[in-house]
Amino acid sequence: MSTAPSTQPTPTRVGCPAPAARIAFVGAGPGDPGLMTVRATRILAMADVVVADEGHLQDDFVEWMRPDAEFMTVPAAQAELTAVSRAKELVQTTQGAVKDAAARRAEQGITREGQVLVARIVDGDPSIFSSLGVEASVARKAGIEIEVVPGVSAMQAVPAYAGVPIATGTNRAVHAIGPGGRVNPALLDDEDSTVVLIGTPEEVAAHAAALVGAGRDAALPIALTTRGTTAHQSTIISTLGDVAEGSAEVSADEVVATIGACVGDRDTLSWFETRPLFAWRVLVPRTKDQAGPMVHALSERGATAHVVPTISVEPPRSPHQMDKAIKGLVTGTYEWIGFTSVNAVRAVKEKFTALGLDVRAFAGLKIAAVGGKTADALREWGLEPDLVPSGEQSARGLLEDWPPYDDVLDPINRVFLPRADIATEVLVSGLQERGWEVDDIVAYRTVRATPPPAPVRAAIKNGTYDAVLFTSSSTVRNLVGIAGKPSPSTVVVAIGPATAQTAADLGLRVDAVAEEASSEAVIDALTDFARGRAEDAVAEGRPVTRPSQEAPKRRARR
Repeated sequence: MSTAPSTQPTPTRVGCPAPAARIAFVGAGPGDPGLMTVRATRILAMADVVVADEGHLQDDFVEWMRPDAEFMTVPAAQAELTAVSRAKELVQTTQGAVKDAAARRAEQGITREGQVLVARIVDGDPSIFSSLGVEASVARKAGIEIEVVPGVSAMQAVPAYAGVPIATGTNRAVHAIGPGGRVNPALLDDEDSTVVLIGTPEEVAAHAAALVGAGRDAALPIALTTRGTTAHQSTIISTLGDVAEGSAEVSADEVVATIGACVGDRDTLSWFETRPLFAWRVLVPRTKDQAGPMVHALSERGATAHVVPTISVEPPRSPHQMDKAIKGLVTGTYEWIGFTSVNAVRAVKEKFTALGLDVRAFAGLKIAAVGGKTADALREWGLEPDLVPSGEQSARGLLEDWPPYDDVLDPINRVFLPRADIATEVLVSGLQERGWEVDDIVAYRTVRATPPPAPVRAAIKNGTYDAVLFTSSSTVRNLVGIAGKPSPSTVVVAIGPATAQTAADLGLRVDAVAEEASSEAVIDALTDFARGRAEDAVAEGRPVTRPSQEAPKRRARR
């Protein structure tokens, strides 16, 4: 039996519109920015608004955030501000962001609606000892979509950074007690288990007393770690009994305490706090846009870098000479162009952009770079240098490798040198001796920066910084000029002999000189000095300290 087709219209399914907003609860890890997950950084890169707990700074996340993203903080949950009220504030912030986004789209004539993303930063892992449940529930009730991005928990990371494995072949059970938690008597039956506590020093002492009172061995070792996974991490080894009696002094609001036989492995596995530059405060007198690699490299070795700009890079007072030289470059006036710094590359690149030119204008032109960093800047622009010094990375080293003018091989005998207004004449005179005609053009000016704030100047003079890294003679002169001489206790490292001589001429003792003119070599020189200093202290039976912890000594003038 067949059925006749229906003549009624087929109902169409009406799709539900996507929620106007999404809140991603992002685990930020325990403190070390390097422990942020890939997904967490991707969420931050997409977020319209980033919301963090009070105490966090935008600088903590700015390297991943969109330039136009808004950063906000919410107060910590207290009696007057419960987790529910914090959750409501988060929802209100999200709803406000939706309205703001709609207004922006209307101004731009955009009719298509897009979802607003709010990144809610949560310390550690959102699912462990956080207000995730309350905040997510309130958000869902308000019709807001949610996402949870797991993070690295302090329970796991801080003991690892302290050199304490919480679970081993013999210790397989791990018990965690968070802030405000209570000791479970059932944990006390397993003497081989590891207990990890997070709380105030008073809470940790109370938990330790409860464990001792319930039968745990008072001699059991305990590691008390504060500011875990950061350059300020500190670990004290004590016993359960001493902590219970309050004799272990800890000056921090929060402690991660690891209790168990596994603490004995710290002597072998401690890696974070034993790095040569751990907890060193290093002054880097460079412009912020140039200091990034040094800051990162110092961080990898345990130090905290503080950038104090000593120069400001500005265009030449008159653009006429530079414009004329660029025109000559395009029309084939030059055989060579020599870049003596990254700033010179930037100056020429900016001039090219302003004139609507691109790298094709370099066709047929030979390119020289004074060193590896300058060569890298050229490669980022799409240019491969023909000449980089094989030896010393300097103008003198470049000159040693620069071929003399040959009227048979070289159709043109002119060289374009875009440089700073205070550059030395070594390269110019040397090229002229080799038969080249040189257009020595000021491409940019280096101007002494404004003095740093008073607290920074005081820190430089009173020895708060453990070391200062000088990467040029101008940074020495300018730092002394705008902030004064570093304290006699501060370790001074110079990028090369010329910079070291400038420092000595100004009455500074130079403790180390880099083997080559690169920022990596400067940091290597500081690391070697710090390592040797620590080894000497151990050999002499003295505690290993940082320079800032020592009394200032009179610095000999040379």
